[in-house]
Amino acid sequence: MACIVMKFGGTSMAGTERIRRVAQIVKRQADGGHEVAVVVSAMAGETDRLVQFCREANPLFDPAEYDVVVASGEQVTSGLLAMTLQAIGASARSWMGWQLPLHTDTAHGKARIGSIDQGNLIASMASGQIAVIPGFQGMTADRRLSTLGRGGSDTSAVAVAAAIKADRCDIYTDVDGVYTTDPRIVSRARKLKMVTYEEMLELASVGAKVLQTRSVGLAMKEGVRVQVLSSFVEDGAPPADSLPGTMIVSDEELAAAQQEDPTMERQLITGIAHDKNEAKITLTRVPDEPGAVARIFGPLADANINVDMIVQNVGRDRGETDVTFTAPRSDLTRCTEILENQREAIGYNRMITDSRIAKISVVGVGMRSHAGIAADMFKALSGRKINIQAITTSEIKVSVLIDEDETELAVRVLHTAYGLDAD
Repeated sequence: MACIVMKFGGTSMAGTERIRRVAQIVKRQADGGHEVAVVVSAMAGETDRLVQFCREANPLFDPAEYDVVVASGEQVTSGLLAMTLQAIGASARSWMGWQLPLHTDTAHGKARIGSIDQGNLIASMASGQIAVIPGFQGMTADRRLSTLGRGGSDTSAVAVAAAIKADRCDIYTDVDGVYTTDPRIVSRARKLKMVTYEEMLELASVGAKVLQTRSVGLAMKEGVRVQVLSSFVEDGAPPADSLPGTMIVSDEELAAAQQEDPTMERQLITGIAHDKNEAKITLTRVPDEPGAVARIFGPLADANINVDMIVQNVGRDRGETDVTFTAPRSDLTRCTEILENQREAIGYNRMITDSRIAKISVVGVGMRSHAGIAADMFKALSGRKINIQAITTSEIKVSVLIDEDETELAVRVLHTAYGLDAD
């Protein structure tokens, strides 16, 4: 018997028919003798609808009241799933974030989880009752409802799994695992049996949409084993949860699995990710002096704008340099306004922006022990006349900026170059 946390996203909960399908998947686990907790998202599109209501009510809305409104989507689906489970003979009840409670800080709209009071939840599950928990929400110290930010249901699920010391956390999505790249771009992409936390964290941060970055970081910190599965199957196919997904595990568990199964060959490169949601900003002739870069990125940090790639060119003879960086495309207008207002303090000459770029990333722990990975990337792109605009690296990742129109070509070329194509 295992203790399992199951998480279902918005597409899995989009309507009563799909909720019935989810209920059957959950009941199968409970009937197998497992202790089960389920974390659910709002129905697909519901959170966007609720956010729009907030904007219509008051463009300068109070973030605390915003949380009250947008958290209601998950409350609806948790209640509906509990009722549906009861209708098919399962014992189930819903737990709101404030009933556990799941404690967060007071950063409404983007709160971070502090702790979970798990005693009552564990007792309920031990009695055979399925716990249905709305994701994305918690409670502040002053007993106000809080939300974790978009994609927060994945984080909720991992946090619950850590709190109750679950054997694993199963994330059900509209894909059946983690692939070497987007199968919609490369039809010969392969599903991976296991991926390390570190690799998944890098893949999530550079554009892979399977898991939310915060959830992977929390799983890595708490040692929660995460499995990615699909809740969607065609009529007549085996149950979705009977098909093998992808396990997100520690380096140690992956190494042990490879020792037990010698046929499980370790790839140097785990996957190719792409992200078209970034914009490039270049400031020319910035003073090449201490504090110059701080004057650029300090105001952006104060505005909660996440800067990604940063490249500072070699200084010019006159004591000047160019600084290039990327930020979310949705924040480009705010970035340019802030930098225009800070132009005199920064001392740059021109600001050049480009929103038609894409970031292509090669990820794999094999980079630690093998030279030439980056060189192979540059050679493969050069062979197809794809120009590289900027480069950044980490211990297990190489990312480049290219023209947006060449995204799919670059992904296919690199997938083949690193031998990731399936037979």
